Amino acid sequence: GFRYYMVAECEFNSSKLNDIEYIFSYYYNKLEFIRFSSSVGKYVGYTEVGIKNAEKWNNGQEVISSRGEKERYCFHNVGVFTESALTKS
Repeated sequence: GFRYYMVAECEFNSSKLNDIEYIFSYYYNKLEFIRFSSSVGKYVGYTEVGIKNAEKWNNGQEVISSRGEKERYCFHNVGVFTESALTKS
């Protein structure tokens, strides 16, 4: 069968919230074909389909809403995780 899935992740290496990078990747059959990174601030395509979608999404509402995901998704969750981890160490 075919597999299509998306992965959202928050990468960080300190407790400072400004060091967080939000990444949202799209995969098809284990091949990443497009990614949004808060460090880059736009979608980047890695395949022919991904490049076409990146061009379209970077000129539309998708990129604007994705830019806010670092604050919405990562800040809260990383803060909770960091606090939990530090209290148990």
